[in-house]
Amino acid sequence: MAISSEMRRLQNKWATGTGWPRRLEWLEIDGVRGWTGQRIDLTFPIVALVGENGSGKSTVLQAAAASYRSVPKDRYASDFFPDTPYEKIHGATIRFSYRQGQESQTKTVRKPTNRWRGNPERPERSVEYVDLRRIQPVSARIGYAQLLKAGVVEGPFQQFDPQRLARLTQIVGKKYTSAGISTTDVGNDKPIPVLEIEGLRYSGFHQGAGEIAAAELLAADYQKHGLVLIDEVETSLHPRAQRRLMRDLARVAREQELQIILSTHSPYILDELPPEARIYLMDGAEGKTAVTGVSPEFAMTRMDDEQHPECDLYVEDNRAATLVSEMLVAKDRDLLSRSKLIPYGAASVGMALGIMGSQKRFPRPSLVFLDGDQEQSAGCIVLPGEDAPERVVFEGLSTKGWPDIASRIGRGASETIDALNASMALANHHDWVKSAGDRLTLGGDILWQVMASSWANNCATAEQLETVSQPVGDALNAG
Repeated sequence: MAISSEMRRLQNKWATGTGWPRRLEWLEIDGVRGWTGQRIDLTFPIVALVGENGSGKSTVLQAAAASYRSVPKDRYASDFFPDTPYEKIHGATIRFSYRQGQESQTKTVRKPTNRWRGNPERPERSVEYVDLRRIQPVSARIGYAQLLKAGVVEGPFQQFDPQRLARLTQIVGKKYTSAGISTTDVGNDKPIPVLEIEGLRYSGFHQGAGEIAAAELLAADYQKHGLVLIDEVETSLHPRAQRRLMRDLARVAREQELQIILSTHSPYILDELPPEARIYLMDGAEGKTAVTGVSPEFAMTRMDDEQHPECDLYVEDNRAATLVSEMLVAKDRDLLSRSKLIPYGAASVGMALGIMGSQKRFPRPSLVFLDGDQEQSAGCIVLPGEDAPERVVFEGLSTKGWPDIASRIGRGASETIDALNASMALANHHDWVKSAGDRLTLGGDILWQVMASSWANNCATAEQLETVSQPVGDALNAG
């Protein structure tokens, strides 16, 4: 899915290089919760951290919060990474690079023995940390039960301005006539959202969890050039609301030149972001790894183990996955049944995964394939044909007269050949499958599967098939 116009506007402003005079450029975490010095590069105003539970997403958010002296509420590494009766932290370091104006500097917050050091030297910045306490029902929050006692009355009500009210209406999809945060005469330390629809006024005690989460996110006062950290941003929001929230955050980030780092498990959140804004955190045999630029499909597949394959095959996209599948079927169908194909997105992600594979950092046998138009890279297998899969398949089948295509898709031979030949006249090979499918009133995925199968059986040489099948067989036998 194409990213939204709001996200494109954010991309365009970021690309000028003239904004965001304050930004956190990267973090390195060592000696905390399994981190051993891995770096997280923050190369877009909004960055989403995704990964399985325990992969380190919250640790990154907390390390980012501890990198600054925050105004008005300061937080320290000791707040996030305390010594407990069960474990003591020592030899820990949070190293980070930050920019102020045109200059970048590197500093550390560290705990060599029993005390965190480096706090006074941290740069100053407005930091808003939105943690998971917001997902608690109001009635379950500590101390909120006393608001229900007889005699307690409402105190000051901070009403949302029209713009903030419109944002809440847009995200949740309800027409609110009023909204804001209220307190009681018990004290100001227990704020609660209060909403109104068509004369019906109701508090957080009677709101849905999504309404509470959205209202409290919007109630925060994000300062210009500030850092906003949100743990599990999608919590309690349905998919459409998640998309609307991300578009709202993109607009606010652009207008306020905010830097936003969030954690998520949602494909809808990831789908709203460009590849450079998605970072997958994973635990492997040799520790943690951060991979930037992953596709939503890659992230969701990594986190879902419904299937039980013996070998993971990483490919650039769904078309490459289909081509590899059909090549395996043509050689040995059993190899495919024992493997799981995972699209990873950009070629740079494949190269990073290839390095992991060469270092044996995957928990089970794994192979990484690059499209044929990519250069050889460590730990990767380049698909045959020395060109993009679409060009290899279309051009190979064209020279053979498009064998079996028309009969397998149930279309006339002449109209099939005309549609396929016409599509190849387009400058962008990524458009060829869709163009031919539209002419033939046929889904692109169906057409591509038929073409990939025909190419594997009629055009591919034995050596080309071996390029894919032999490494898969070796990995399965070794595993």
